[in-house]
Amino acid sequence: MHHDRVKVQPRKVKKGEQVQIQYQGLLSKSGAPEVWCHYGYDGWSNKATVPMQRQNDGSFACKIPAEGQTEINFCFKDAVENWDDNSGMNWNCEIVSRGLLF
Repeated sequence: MHHDRVKVQPRKVKKGEQVQIQYQGLLSKSGAPEVWCHYGYDGWSNKATVPMQRQNDGSFACKIPAEGQTEINFCFKDAVENWDDNSGMNWNCEIVSRGLLF
């Protein structure tokens, strides 16, 4: 998934691999010194929040495991609980089975 504010690598996410999420949205552009990625799987089960690391370009990045069956759900927050949840839609990244990659 590539979006003007969010990039996910690799493009084809396989179950069990590490996924890098890079965020350059409203929170980073408004000067937040710290940003966290709040994520879950398959409709927000097994939720967790991890700190993101500031990158040289001003974005924030983190790695999370693709442990869900079908998707990773995620959004972002800063230290004072301002959230970027994509206007209530959050972000989702499909997890594909190894047999579907080509």
